[in-house]
Amino acid sequence: MKPTSKDSSWRMNLPAFDATPKQKAYDVVIIGGATMGACSAWFLASNPDFKGKVLVIEPDPTFSKAQTGASNNCMRQQFANPINVRIGQFAAEFVKNFRGELGGDPAVPELAIRNFGYLYLSDNPGLTAVLARDQKVQAENGAGTRMVSRLEIAEAYPFYRLDDIEAGSLNTRDEGYYNAPLMVEWLIRKSIERGVDYVRNSVISIGREGDRVTSVTLETGEIITAGHIVNAAGTRAGQVAAMAGLKLDIQPKRRYTFIFRARNPLDRDLPLTIDPTGVHFRQFGDDYLVGSPPMGDDATVGFDDFTAEEGIWEKKVHPILSNRIPQFRDVEIVDFWMGHYDFNTFDYNVVIGPHDAVSNFHFTNGSSGHGSQQGPAVGRGVAEQIIYGGFRSLDLTPFLYTRFAKGERVIERAVI
Repeated sequence: MKPTSKDSSWRMNLPAFDATPKQKAYDVVIIGGATMGACSAWFLASNPDFKGKVLVIEPDPTFSKAQTGASNNCMRQQFANPINVRIGQFAAEFVKNFRGELGGDPAVPELAIRNFGYLYLSDNPGLTAVLARDQKVQAENGAGTRMVSRLEIAEAYPFYRLDDIEAGSLNTRDEGYYNAPLMVEWLIRKSIERGVDYVRNSVISIGREGDRVTSVTLETGEIITAGHIVNAAGTRAGQVAAMAGLKLDIQPKRRYTFIFRARNPLDRDLPLTIDPTGVHFRQFGDDYLVGSPPMGDDATVGFDDFTAEEGIWEKKVHPILSNRIPQFRDVEIVDFWMGHYDFNTFDYNVVIGPHDAVSNFHFTNGSSGHGSQQGPAVGRGVAEQIIYGGFRSLDLTPFLYTRFAKGERVIERAVI
């Protein structure tokens, strides 16, 4: 099976970006204009305490190969780390109040979360204990997660085959799907209205003098002076950091998405179900979506490698899917794409805020598949670091770059 383009309904309707910046100097230059870049630009531009000028540099405003374009647009709080629970909660509130967050303009769409929920399935006592421990963390932080028995799962969702399942973790409050590309589109639109400049271009080098980055050089030759630089380059974040003489190990990992239609549809919404194998599936409008890691080794791939493993649907994904939900034995694939996770192999968590030695170089990288829902909190946090020199809203200190040198891993187990 060969990858196809994602359905055109997700495409953003953005104004054309010029190639050349309007100015030769900016207070903040953001490298990458998708979710992390758009959120960072918005929270800078919308903060009344920020009086500077922002430039966002994006090589492909269609985002056709960006993680934003390949996103499965999910929302959850079922994480092992309490900070990630709170990040997810902020994202949910931001999305539910999106028009108000963007100033109340009636042209801004109302976004919503389709709360079909997340259901983690456990087939062994060890995994059940992990889910129960995580559920306690989530509950302590206000999430609606509860442990459910096999009988409770069967009563709520009778279409599952549960012979091998002993328990699950379920939350249907502020967990499910939302339109992440539409959020990004309107963050960009409203940022431009507030004076942010977006250009279609690429950064080929970064100027640095001692402990400060000073400029970016564009592919078209312009040298732009920068007061701060924000790395929002997704899977290419390590390359951007290297331009400034800095180290950041972010690795692209394949993730597959299939959209399918069932000959015998379910009689109720399908929660985003995480099978013990790692394959996960959910409702997708009137159809269904299934996501999958690779078969075998989860190897690092090239930034531009969008090839698919031969036979992954037939050999791995569909057998697991149809085993868990027998009604899905007879299905038709209607779309398929392969995207990348930006894996931070250190601890699978985002790297945010300034470099410890080069304080005006900022990170928004390595969300390891959670970028669509982490973008609002990360963007707000980076803006606060630039404006105030520290976090004002949600304390994201454990995710600072300094943890690398200290060897302080903030592990996130709940990565799918």
